[in-house]
Amino acid sequence: MEKLQDSIYQLIVETSTNLPNDVRRAIKAAKEKENAGTRAALSLGTITENIEMADEKVSPICQDTGMPTFEIKVPVGVNQIQFKKTIHKAIALATKEAKLRPNSVDSLTGKNSGDNLGEGTPVIHFEQWEKDEIDVRLILKGGGCENKNIQYSLPTELDGLGRAGRDLDGIRKCIMHSVYQAQGQGCSAGFIGVGIGGDRTTSYSLAKEQLFRTVDDQNSNADLQKLEEYVLENANKLGIGTMGFGGEATLLGCKIGAMNRLPASFFVSVAYNCWAYRRLGVVLNSKTGEIQNWLYKDGEKVELNQSNEEVAAAAEEKESVREVVLEAPITEEKIRELKVGDVVIINGMMHTGRDAIHHHLIDHEAPIDLNGQIIYHCGPVMAKDEQDNWIVKAAGPTTSIREEPYQGDIMKKFGIRAVIGKGGMGPKTLKALEEHGGVYLNAIGGAAQYYADCIKGVKGVDLMEFGIPEAMWHLEVEGFAAIVTMDSHGNSLHADVDKSSLEKLAQFKEPVFK
Repeated sequence: MEKLQDSIYQLIVETSTNLPNDVRRAIKAAKEKENAGTRAALSLGTITENIEMADEKVSPICQDTGMPTFEIKVPVGVNQIQFKKTIHKAIALATKEAKLRPNSVDSLTGKNSGDNLGEGTPVIHFEQWEKDEIDVRLILKGGGCENKNIQYSLPTELDGLGRAGRDLDGIRKCIMHSVYQAQGQGCSAGFIGVGIGGDRTTSYSLAKEQLFRTVDDQNSNADLQKLEEYVLENANKLGIGTMGFGGEATLLGCKIGAMNRLPASFFVSVAYNCWAYRRLGVVLNSKTGEIQNWLYKDGEKVELNQSNEEVAAAAEEKESVREVVLEAPITEEKIRELKVGDVVIINGMMHTGRDAIHHHLIDHEAPIDLNGQIIYHCGPVMAKDEQDNWIVKAAGPTTSIREEPYQGDIMKKFGIRAVIGKGGMGPKTLKALEEHGGVYLNAIGGAAQYYADCIKGVKGVDLMEFGIPEAMWHLEVEGFAAIVTMDSHGNSLHADVDKSSLEKLAQFKEPVFK
Protein backbone atom coordinates (compact mmCIF):
# COMPACT_ATOMS: atom_id res chain seq x y z
CA MET A 1 0.00 0.00 0.00
CA GLU A 2 2.24 2.75 -1.33
CA LYS A 3 -0.19 5.57 -0.39
CA LEU A 4 -0.81 4.44 3.19
CA GLN A 5 1.73 6.59 5.03
CA ASP A 6 0.66 9.74 3.24
CA SER A 7 -3.00 8.97 3.95
CA ILE A 8 -2.39 8.41 7.68
CA TYR A 9 -0.29 11.58 7.83
CA GLN A 10 -3.13 13.56 6.22
CA LEU A 11 -5.57 12.10 8.74
CA ILE A 12 -3.33 13.08 11.67
CA VAL A 13 -2.83 16.65 10.44
CA GLU A 14 -6.51 17.19 9.65
CA THR A 15 -7.61 15.77 13.01
CA SER A 16 -5.17 18.00 14.91
CA THR A 17 -6.03 21.20 13.06
CA ASN A 18 -9.65 21.06 11.91
CA LEU A 19 -12.74 20.14 13.94
CA PRO A 20 -15.43 18.00 12.26
CA ASN A 21 -18.78 19.47 11.29
CA ASP A 22 -20.86 17.80 14.01
CA VAL A 23 -18.61 19.31 16.68
CA ARG A 24 -18.67 22.71 14.98
CA ARG A 25 -22.47 22.61 14.93
CA ALA A 26 -22.59 21.82 18.65
CA ILE A 27 -20.22 24.68 19.53
CA LYS A 28 -22.09 27.11 17.29
CA ALA A 29 -25.42 26.17 18.91
CA ALA A 30 -23.93 26.65 22.38
CA LYS A 31 -22.60 30.07 21.47
CA GLU A 32 -25.99 31.16 20.13
CA LYS A 33 -27.71 30.15 23.40
CA GLU A 34 -25.21 31.87 25.69
CA ASN A 35 -26.07 35.26 27.14
CA ALA A 36 -24.24 37.91 25.12
CA GLY A 37 -21.48 39.82 26.86
CA THR A 38 -20.94 37.30 29.69
CA ARG A 39 -17.59 35.68 30.54
CA ALA A 40 -18.92 32.44 29.05
CA ALA A 41 -19.93 34.16 25.80
CA LEU A 42 -16.55 35.86 25.54
CA SER A 43 -14.84 32.50 26.15
CA LEU A 44 -16.89 30.83 23.42
CA GLY A 45 -16.00 33.72 21.12
CA THR A 46 -12.31 33.09 21.81
CA ILE A 47 -12.81 29.36 21.22
CA THR A 48 -14.49 29.85 17.85
CA GLU A 49 -11.83 32.34 16.80
CA ASN A 50 -9.16 29.82 17.78
CA ILE A 51 -10.85 27.05 15.75
CA GLU A 52 -10.80 29.20 12.63
CA MET A 53 -7.18 30.28 13.21
CA ALA A 54 -6.04 26.66 13.54
CA ASP A 55 -7.85 25.72 10.33
CA GLU A 56 -6.36 28.65 8.43
CA LYS A 57 -2.80 28.10 9.70
CA VAL A 58 -3.01 24.27 9.58
CA SER A 59 -1.69 24.29 13.16
CA PRO A 60 -2.86 22.40 16.25
CA ILE A 61 -6.18 23.58 17.68
CA CYS A 62 -4.86 22.80 21.16
CA GLN A 63 -1.20 22.49 22.16
CA ASP A 64 -2.00 19.21 23.93
CA THR A 65 -2.46 16.94 20.94
CA GLY A 66 -3.20 14.12 23.33
CA MET A 67 -2.82 10.38 22.99
CA PRO A 68 -3.35 9.41 19.33
CA THR A 69 -5.88 6.58 19.41
CA PHE A 70 -6.68 4.69 16.21
CA GLU A 71 -9.67 2.39 15.65
CA ILE A 72 -9.08 0.44 12.42
CA LYS A 73 -11.22 -2.06 10.53
CA VAL A 74 -9.42 -4.08 7.87
CA PRO A 75 -10.28 -6.89 5.45
CA VAL A 76 -8.93 -10.36 6.20
CA GLY A 77 -5.39 -10.62 4.88
CA VAL A 78 -4.20 -7.06 5.55
CA ASN A 79 -0.76 -7.10 7.19
CA GLN A 80 -1.46 -5.46 10.53
CA ILE A 81 2.20 -5.55 11.59
CA GLN A 82 3.25 -3.51 8.56
CA PHE A 83 0.22 -1.25 8.97
CA LYS A 84 1.29 -0.45 12.53
CA LYS A 85 4.85 0.36 11.41
CA THR A 86 3.46 2.74 8.79
CA ILE A 87 1.33 4.51 11.40
CA HIS A 88 4.42 4.95 13.56
CA LYS A 89 6.27 6.58 10.65
CA ALA A 90 3.37 8.95 10.03
CA ILE A 91 3.14 9.83 13.74
CA ALA A 92 6.89 10.59 13.91
CA LEU A 93 6.66 12.79 10.79
CA ALA A 94 3.64 14.70 12.10
CA THR A 95 5.51 15.32 15.36
CA LYS A 96 8.61 16.52 13.50
CA GLU A 97 6.42 18.89 11.46
CA ALA A 98 4.83 20.29 14.69
CA LYS A 99 1.37 18.99 13.86
CA LEU A 100 1.58 16.92 17.06
CA ARG A 101 3.31 17.79 20.33
CA PRO A 102 5.80 15.17 21.57
CA ASN A 103 3.67 13.58 24.29
CA SER A 104 5.14 10.10 24.87
CA VAL A 105 6.91 10.01 28.23
CA ASP A 106 8.63 7.05 29.89
CA SER A 107 6.64 6.46 33.08
CA LEU A 108 9.70 5.40 35.09
CA THR A 109 12.43 7.78 33.90
CA GLY A 110 10.26 10.74 32.85
CA LYS A 111 12.17 10.95 29.55
CA ASN A 112 10.22 12.21 26.54
CA SER A 113 10.82 10.12 23.42
CA GLY A 114 10.52 13.25 21.28
CA ASP A 115 8.60 11.57 18.46
CA ASN A 116 5.37 10.39 20.12
CA LEU A 117 6.54 6.78 19.91
CA GLY A 118 7.09 4.47 22.85
CA GLU A 119 5.64 1.55 24.72
CA GLY A 120 1.87 1.88 24.31
CA THR A 121 2.09 5.03 22.21
CA PRO A 122 0.19 5.54 19.95
CA VAL A 123 -2.84 3.39 20.79
CA ILE A 124 -3.87 1.21 17.83
CA HIS A 125 -6.88 -1.14 17.84
CA PHE A 126 -7.47 -3.43 14.86
CA GLU A 127 -10.66 -5.27 13.97
CA GLN A 128 -11.28 -7.46 10.93
CA TRP A 129 -14.41 -7.15 8.83
CA GLU A 130 -15.73 -8.57 5.58
CA LYS A 131 -15.72 -5.34 3.54
CA ASP A 132 -13.01 -4.81 0.94
CA GLU A 133 -11.95 -1.42 2.28
CA ILE A 134 -10.15 -0.02 5.32
CA ASP A 135 -11.88 2.20 7.89
CA VAL A 136 -9.43 4.27 9.99
CA ARG A 137 -10.67 6.55 12.76
CA LEU A 138 -8.51 8.74 14.97
CA ILE A 139 -9.20 10.65 18.16
CA LEU A 140 -6.75 13.06 19.81
CA LYS A 141 -7.85 13.36 23.43
CA GLY A 142 -5.74 15.66 25.58
CA GLY A 143 -4.43 14.94 29.07
CA GLY A 144 -6.50 17.63 30.79
CA CYS A 145 -9.82 16.08 29.80
CA GLU A 146 -8.37 12.55 30.15
CA ASN A 147 -7.72 13.34 33.82
CA LYS A 148 -11.44 14.05 34.28
CA ASN A 149 -12.45 10.55 33.17
CA ILE A 150 -14.11 8.78 36.07
CA GLN A 151 -15.35 5.29 36.92
CA TYR A 152 -18.07 4.38 39.41
CA SER A 153 -18.74 1.01 41.04
CA LEU A 154 -22.42 0.62 41.92
CA PRO A 155 -23.91 0.87 44.44
CA THR A 156 -22.21 4.03 45.69
CA GLU A 157 -22.83 7.30 47.49
CA LEU A 158 -22.49 10.50 45.47
CA ASP A 159 -22.08 14.09 46.66
CA GLY A 160 -25.35 15.95 46.17
CA LEU A 161 -27.20 12.91 44.84
CA GLY A 162 -27.08 10.34 47.61
CA ARG A 163 -27.22 6.62 46.90
CA ALA A 164 -26.85 5.38 43.32
CA GLY A 165 -28.13 1.83 42.99
CA ARG A 166 -27.65 -0.88 40.39
CA ASP A 167 -30.32 0.35 38.00
CA LEU A 168 -30.90 2.90 35.25
CA ASP A 169 -31.51 5.65 37.77
CA GLY A 170 -28.23 4.88 39.54
CA ILE A 171 -26.51 5.14 36.16
CA ARG A 172 -28.23 8.50 35.60
CA LYS A 173 -26.88 9.82 38.90
CA CYS A 174 -23.33 8.70 38.07
CA ILE A 175 -23.37 10.46 34.71
CA MET A 176 -24.72 13.69 36.19
CA HIS A 177 -22.08 13.54 38.93
CA SER A 178 -19.34 12.99 36.32
CA VAL A 179 -20.22 16.30 34.67
CA TYR A 180 -20.27 18.10 38.02
CA GLN A 181 -16.86 16.76 39.09
CA ALA A 182 -15.21 17.82 35.82
CA GLN A 183 -16.04 21.51 36.45
CA GLY A 184 -13.90 23.66 34.13
CA GLN A 185 -10.79 21.53 34.48
CA GLY A 186 -11.60 19.44 31.41
CA CYS A 187 -12.10 22.54 29.22
CA SER A 188 -15.87 22.67 29.33
CA ALA A 189 -18.19 22.84 27.52
CA GLY A 190 -17.42 19.19 26.80
CA PHE A 191 -18.64 15.88 25.43
CA ILE A 192 -18.91 12.57 27.27
CA GLY A 193 -18.88 8.92 26.31
CA VAL A 194 -20.32 6.48 28.85
CA GLY A 195 -19.70 2.75 29.18
CA ILE A 196 -22.04 0.63 31.32
CA GLY A 197 -21.05 -2.87 32.45
CA GLY A 198 -18.05 -4.99 31.49
CA ASP A 199 -15.03 -5.18 33.77
CA ARG A 200 -12.95 -2.19 34.80
CA THR A 201 -10.91 -2.21 31.58
CA THR A 202 -13.62 -2.97 29.02
CA SER A 203 -16.01 -0.50 30.68
CA TYR A 204 -13.54 2.35 30.09
CA SER A 205 -12.86 1.10 26.54
CA LEU A 206 -16.59 1.13 25.80
CA ALA A 207 -16.86 4.68 27.13
CA LYS A 208 -14.11 5.89 24.77
CA GLU A 209 -15.67 4.03 21.86
CA GLN A 210 -18.79 6.17 22.29
CA LEU A 211 -16.72 9.23 21.41
CA PHE A 212 -16.41 7.90 17.86
CA ARG A 213 -20.17 8.31 17.42
CA THR A 214 -21.41 11.54 15.84
CA VAL A 215 -22.89 14.16 18.14
CA ASP A 216 -26.30 14.01 16.46
CA ASP A 217 -26.77 10.25 15.98
CA GLN A 218 -29.57 8.23 17.58
CA ASN A 219 -28.93 5.42 20.08
CA SER A 220 -30.41 2.12 18.90
CA ASN A 221 -31.44 1.35 22.50
CA ALA A 222 -34.55 3.38 23.37
CA ASP A 223 -33.76 3.54 27.12
CA LEU A 224 -30.22 4.75 26.49
CA GLN A 225 -31.46 7.30 23.95
CA LYS A 226 -33.81 8.74 26.59
CA LEU A 227 -30.95 8.81 29.10
CA GLU A 228 -28.67 10.60 26.63
CA GLU A 229 -31.34 13.24 26.03
CA TYR A 230 -31.99 13.62 29.76
CA VAL A 231 -28.31 14.13 30.62
CA LEU A 232 -27.71 16.61 27.80
CA GLU A 233 -30.69 18.71 28.85
CA ASN A 234 -30.14 18.66 32.61
CA ALA A 235 -26.34 18.82 32.83
CA ASN A 236 -26.65 22.28 31.31
CA LYS A 237 -28.75 23.32 34.30
CA LEU A 238 -25.75 22.95 36.63
CA GLY A 239 -24.43 26.38 35.69
CA ILE A 240 -20.80 25.31 35.36
CA GLY A 241 -20.50 26.84 31.91
CA THR A 242 -17.65 27.34 29.51
CA MET A 243 -14.25 27.03 31.24
CA GLY A 244 -16.12 26.69 34.54
CA PHE A 245 -16.88 30.44 34.53
CA GLY A 246 -20.62 29.82 34.93
CA GLY A 247 -23.14 29.95 32.09
CA GLU A 248 -25.58 28.01 29.96
CA ALA A 249 -23.25 25.62 28.07
CA THR A 250 -21.69 22.90 30.22
CA LEU A 251 -22.22 19.76 28.10
CA LEU A 252 -22.41 19.57 24.31
CA GLY A 253 -22.91 15.85 23.77
CA CYS A 254 -23.61 12.58 25.62
CA LYS A 255 -23.29 9.09 24.12
CA ILE A 256 -23.92 5.90 26.10
CA GLY A 257 -23.20 2.24 25.43
CA ALA A 258 -23.82 -0.90 27.50
CA MET A 259 -22.42 -4.43 27.70
CA ASN A 260 -22.94 -7.45 29.93
CA ARG A 261 -21.19 -7.61 33.30
CA LEU A 262 -20.27 -10.03 36.08
CA PRO A 263 -22.86 -10.50 38.85
CA ALA A 264 -20.48 -9.01 41.43
CA SER A 265 -19.47 -5.96 39.36
CA PHE A 266 -21.43 -2.99 38.07
CA PHE A 267 -19.24 -0.30 36.55
CA VAL A 268 -20.24 3.00 35.00
CA SER A 269 -17.30 4.62 33.22
CA VAL A 270 -17.25 8.12 31.76
CA ALA A 271 -14.75 9.38 29.17
CA TYR A 272 -14.77 13.18 29.27
CA ASN A 273 -13.70 15.10 26.17
CA CYS A 274 -13.05 18.84 26.00
CA TRP A 275 -14.66 21.21 23.50
CA ALA A 276 -11.63 20.56 21.22
CA TYR A 277 -13.21 17.27 20.19
CA ARG A 278 -10.63 16.17 17.61
CA ARG A 279 -12.02 13.09 15.91
CA LEU A 280 -11.93 12.25 12.21
CA GLY A 281 -11.73 9.21 9.97
CA VAL A 282 -10.99 8.03 6.44
CA VAL A 283 -11.98 5.12 4.22
CA LEU A 284 -8.93 3.74 2.39
CA ASN A 285 -8.44 1.62 -0.70
CA SER A 286 -7.31 -1.75 0.68
CA LYS A 287 -4.83 -2.25 -2.18
CA THR A 288 -3.16 1.18 -2.37
CA GLY A 289 -3.97 2.82 0.99
CA GLU A 290 -5.27 5.89 -0.85
CA ILE A 291 -8.05 7.95 0.75
CA GLN A 292 -11.40 7.22 -0.90
CA ASN A 293 -13.49 9.46 1.32
CA TRP A 294 -13.46 11.28 4.66
CA LEU A 295 -15.68 10.49 7.63
CA TYR A 296 -17.37 13.07 9.89
CA LYS A 297 -17.21 15.64 7.07
CA ASP A 298 -20.82 15.78 5.96
CA GLY A 299 -21.76 18.78 3.82
CA GLU A 300 -20.06 22.16 3.74
CA LYS A 301 -17.85 23.22 6.62
CA VAL A 302 -19.76 24.98 9.40
CA GLU A 303 -18.39 28.51 9.71
CA LEU A 304 -17.92 29.89 13.21
CA ASN A 305 -17.06 33.52 12.50
CA GLN A 306 -18.51 35.98 14.98
CA SER A 307 -21.49 38.04 13.91
CA ASN A 308 -21.55 41.84 14.13
CA GLU A 309 -23.90 41.52 17.12
CA GLU A 310 -21.45 39.25 18.95
CA VAL A 311 -18.55 41.60 18.27
CA ALA A 312 -20.61 44.54 19.56
CA ALA A 313 -21.63 42.62 22.70
CA ALA A 314 -18.01 41.67 23.37
CA ALA A 315 -16.93 45.28 22.98
CA GLU A 316 -19.66 46.40 25.39
CA GLU A 317 -18.63 43.76 27.93
CA LYS A 318 -15.00 44.82 27.62
CA GLU A 319 -15.97 48.36 28.52
CA SER A 320 -17.89 47.20 31.59
CA VAL A 321 -15.07 45.19 33.22
CA ARG A 322 -11.91 46.46 34.81
CA GLU A 323 -8.89 45.86 32.62
CA VAL A 324 -5.40 45.94 34.13
CA VAL A 325 -2.09 45.80 32.30
CA LEU A 326 0.66 43.74 33.96
CA GLU A 327 4.32 43.63 33.08
CA ALA A 328 6.91 41.72 35.12
CA PRO A 329 8.50 42.24 37.54
CA ILE A 330 5.21 42.80 39.38
CA THR A 331 5.02 44.23 42.88
CA GLU A 332 2.91 42.81 45.69
CA GLU A 333 1.10 46.16 45.85
CA LYS A 334 0.00 45.78 42.23
CA ILE A 335 -1.24 42.25 42.86
CA ARG A 336 -3.24 43.29 45.94
CA GLU A 337 -5.19 45.72 43.74
CA LEU A 338 -6.55 42.87 41.60
CA LYS A 339 -9.89 41.20 42.30
CA VAL A 340 -11.79 38.23 40.87
CA GLY A 341 -13.40 39.24 37.59
CA ASP A 342 -10.71 41.67 36.49
CA VAL A 343 -9.32 41.17 33.01
CA VAL A 344 -5.53 41.23 32.90
CA ILE A 345 -3.53 42.11 29.80
CA ILE A 346 0.06 40.91 30.01
CA ASN A 347 2.94 42.48 28.12
CA GLY A 348 6.60 41.55 28.45
CA MET A 349 7.98 38.30 29.82
CA MET A 350 6.39 35.14 31.14
CA HIS A 351 7.90 31.71 31.76
CA THR A 352 6.31 28.30 31.22
CA GLY A 353 6.29 25.73 33.98
CA ARG A 354 4.40 22.43 34.15
CA ASP A 355 4.62 19.25 36.21
CA ALA A 356 8.34 18.52 35.80
CA ILE A 357 9.34 22.14 36.47
CA HIS A 358 7.27 22.37 39.65
CA HIS A 359 8.64 19.08 40.94
CA HIS A 360 12.17 20.27 40.12
CA LEU A 361 11.83 23.69 41.76
CA ILE A 362 10.81 22.25 45.12
CA ASP A 363 14.38 20.95 45.68
CA HIS A 364 16.44 23.07 43.26
CA GLU A 365 17.14 26.68 42.44
CA ALA A 366 15.42 28.24 39.45
CA PRO A 367 17.48 28.73 36.25
CA ILE A 368 16.48 32.42 36.23
CA ASP A 369 15.39 35.03 38.77
CA LEU A 370 11.63 34.49 39.22
CA ASN A 371 11.03 37.29 41.72
CA GLY A 372 7.96 39.24 40.60
CA GLN A 373 7.57 37.04 37.54
CA ILE A 374 4.69 35.22 35.84
CA ILE A 375 4.54 31.44 35.47
CA TYR A 376 2.43 30.02 32.64
CA HIS A 377 1.12 26.47 33.00
CA CYS A 378 1.74 25.60 29.38
CA GLY A 379 3.43 22.88 27.34
CA PRO A 380 3.76 24.51 23.92
CA VAL A 381 4.17 23.00 20.49
CA MET A 382 7.54 24.28 19.26
CA ALA A 383 9.39 24.27 15.94
CA LYS A 384 12.50 25.89 14.48
CA ASP A 385 12.55 28.33 11.59
CA GLU A 386 15.09 28.50 8.76
CA GLN A 387 17.48 30.48 10.98
CA ASP A 388 17.32 27.74 13.64
CA ASN A 389 15.33 29.97 16.01
CA TRP A 390 12.55 28.54 18.14
CA ILE A 391 9.01 29.56 17.21
CA VAL A 392 5.77 28.82 19.03
CA LYS A 393 3.22 26.86 16.99
CA ALA A 394 0.58 26.40 19.72
CA ALA A 395 0.48 27.59 23.33
CA GLY A 396 -2.75 27.28 25.30
CA PRO A 397 -2.89 26.66 29.07
CA THR A 398 -2.74 23.25 30.73
CA THR A 399 -4.90 22.16 33.67
CA SER A 400 -3.51 23.80 36.80
CA ILE A 401 -4.85 21.57 39.56
CA ARG A 402 -2.00 19.09 39.03
CA GLU A 403 0.37 21.69 40.49
CA GLU A 404 -1.69 22.15 43.67
CA PRO A 405 0.80 20.23 45.87
CA TYR A 406 3.63 22.57 44.77
CA GLN A 407 2.28 25.93 43.66
CA GLY A 408 1.95 27.88 46.89
CA ASP A 409 5.36 26.78 48.22
CA ILE A 410 7.08 27.64 44.93
CA MET A 411 5.47 31.07 44.73
CA LYS A 412 6.72 31.89 48.22
CA LYS A 413 10.16 30.40 47.66
CA PHE A 414 10.90 32.35 44.46
CA GLY A 415 8.68 35.43 44.84
CA ILE A 416 6.42 34.57 41.88
CA ARG A 417 3.46 36.94 41.74
CA ALA A 418 1.15 35.54 39.06
CA VAL A 419 0.26 32.12 37.72
CA ILE A 420 -1.66 31.50 34.49
CA GLY A 421 -3.47 28.26 33.76
CA LYS A 422 -6.93 26.81 33.32
CA GLY A 423 -9.52 25.25 35.59
CA GLY A 424 -8.38 26.91 38.81
CA MET A 425 -6.52 25.59 41.84
CA GLY A 426 -7.38 24.44 45.34
CA PRO A 427 -7.40 25.73 48.93
CA LYS A 428 -3.65 25.36 49.51
CA THR A 429 -2.83 27.65 46.59
CA LEU A 430 -5.64 30.07 47.51
CA LYS A 431 -4.24 30.41 51.02
CA ALA A 432 -0.72 31.03 49.64
CA LEU A 433 -2.03 33.71 47.28
CA GLU A 434 -3.55 35.49 50.27
CA GLU A 435 -0.47 35.16 52.49
CA HIS A 436 2.15 35.91 49.82
CA GLY A 437 0.34 38.36 47.60
CA GLY A 438 -0.27 36.37 44.45
CA VAL A 439 -2.95 35.93 41.82
CA TYR A 440 -4.26 33.12 39.61
CA LEU A 441 -5.22 34.02 36.06
CA ASN A 442 -7.47 31.75 33.99
CA ALA A 443 -6.74 31.62 30.27
CA ILE A 444 -9.08 29.90 27.80
CA GLY A 445 -8.29 26.19 27.65
CA GLY A 446 -7.52 24.83 24.21
CA ALA A 447 -7.13 28.28 22.61
CA ALA A 448 -3.62 27.41 21.48
CA GLN A 449 -3.57 29.50 18.30
CA TYR A 450 -5.19 32.51 19.94
CA TYR A 451 -2.46 32.64 22.59
CA ALA A 452 0.39 31.69 20.26
CA ASP A 453 -0.50 34.81 18.29
CA CYS A 454 0.23 36.86 21.43
CA ILE A 455 3.77 35.45 21.73
CA LYS A 456 6.17 37.75 19.91
CA GLY A 457 9.41 35.93 20.63
CA VAL A 458 11.16 33.06 22.39
CA LYS A 459 13.95 34.54 24.50
CA GLY A 460 15.42 31.27 25.68
CA VAL A 461 14.76 27.88 27.19
CA ASP A 462 16.00 26.02 30.25
CA LEU A 463 15.71 22.43 31.51
CA MET A 464 15.26 20.93 28.06
CA GLU A 465 16.19 17.58 29.55
CA PHE A 466 12.53 17.37 30.59
CA GLY A 467 11.40 17.50 26.95
CA ILE A 468 9.74 20.26 24.93
CA PRO A 469 6.37 20.32 26.76
CA GLU A 470 7.96 20.29 30.22
CA ALA A 471 10.91 22.64 29.62
CA MET A 472 10.91 26.22 30.93
CA TRP A 473 10.39 28.49 27.94
CA HIS A 474 11.01 32.23 28.32
CA LEU A 475 8.42 34.02 26.20
CA GLU A 476 7.91 37.65 25.28
CA VAL A 477 4.20 38.41 24.92
CA GLU A 478 1.97 41.28 23.93
CA GLY A 479 -1.74 41.63 24.64
CA PHE A 480 -2.01 38.26 26.41
CA ALA A 481 -5.47 38.34 28.05
CA ALA A 482 -6.65 36.29 31.04
CA ILE A 483 -9.23 36.62 33.81
CA VAL A 484 -8.52 36.88 37.52
CA THR A 485 -10.35 33.91 39.04
CA MET A 486 -8.40 33.61 42.33
CA ASP A 487 -7.15 36.75 44.05
CA SER A 488 -5.00 37.68 47.05
CA HIS A 489 -8.06 38.38 49.21
CA GLY A 490 -9.22 34.77 49.53
CA ASN A 491 -11.74 34.86 46.69
CA SER A 492 -12.05 32.03 44.15
CA LEU A 493 -14.51 31.95 41.25
CA HIS A 494 -13.80 28.21 40.91
CA ALA A 495 -14.82 27.50 44.51
CA ASP A 496 -17.96 29.60 44.05
CA VAL A 497 -19.03 27.77 40.86
CA ASP A 498 -18.25 24.39 42.45
CA LYS A 499 -20.46 25.24 45.43
CA SER A 500 -23.36 26.57 43.37
CA SER A 501 -23.25 23.67 40.89
CA LEU A 502 -23.28 21.14 43.76
CA GLU A 503 -26.38 22.83 45.13
CA LYS A 504 -28.01 22.61 41.68
CA LEU A 505 -26.94 18.97 41.34
CA ALA A 506 -29.00 18.12 44.42
CA GLN A 507 -32.24 18.90 42.52
CA PHE A 508 -31.63 15.70 40.51
CA LYS A 509 -31.54 13.46 43.58
CA GLU A 510 -35.05 12.04 43.23
CA PRO A 511 -35.64 9.02 40.93
CA VAL A 512 -36.44 9.68 37.29
CA PHE A 513 -36.13 6.29 35.59
CA LYS A 514 -38.13 3.61 37.39
